[in-house]
Amino acid sequence: MRHLVIFAKAPHLGAVKRRLAHNIGTLAALQFYERNLRSTLRRLCRDRRWSTKLAVTGTPTRWSNITPRTVCTMEQGNGDLGDRMRRVMEAMPSGPVIIIGSDIPNITRNDIYNAFSELGRNDIVLGPAPDGGFWLIGQARRRPLPAIFRNVRWSSQYTLNDTLANLDIRHTHSFVRRMLDVDDGESFEIWRKKYKNAINR
Repeated sequence: MRHLVIFAKAPHLGAVKRRLAHNIGTLAALQFYERNLRSTLRRLCRDRRWSTKLAVTGTPTRWSNITPRTVCTMEQGNGDLGDRMRRVMEAMPSGPVIIIGSDIPNITRNDIYNAFSELGRNDIVLGPAPDGGFWLIGQARRRPLPAIFRNVRWSSQYTLNDTLANLDIRHTHSFVRRMLDVDDGESFEIWRKKYKNAINR
């Protein structure tokens, strides 16, 4: 079984997208975040080629009001992003796992399918983002991997390279398409001007 996990934070005013809120306001940031989370869930969870789960953090929330009935939720737990992704990877049943965020307006089912296809040939797949991070990471989990999230400078221009530096020659990796994740005012404006219509695909 293939497993897709969407990372999400409880959608409360002032608690999500703080860098984005600094530029467009807390209410507008919350509205963008919740609208995109719902759209992402609706678009991806209907595909039977994988199972979809929502890994959540933040203030207790009635997630049943946000998630489709077919989507189960799980807790991310404590620690930095690397700690939480490692924990979720380890908690999933056998099979390849892909983790994405909830701030990628242009994501499509084909993006997820292509990433799983890459895991048929590689140990790790990554979706690069223009800011030096990544919008997707997946593991085939056919054999043990090094601690790929160790000493990664999260939310920086070094995030992707730090992650790749933790691999060694025994482990193969590949990339899917480079894509924008909206986490600040600059990326929001790029999306709004060039890509907004793609959210309805």
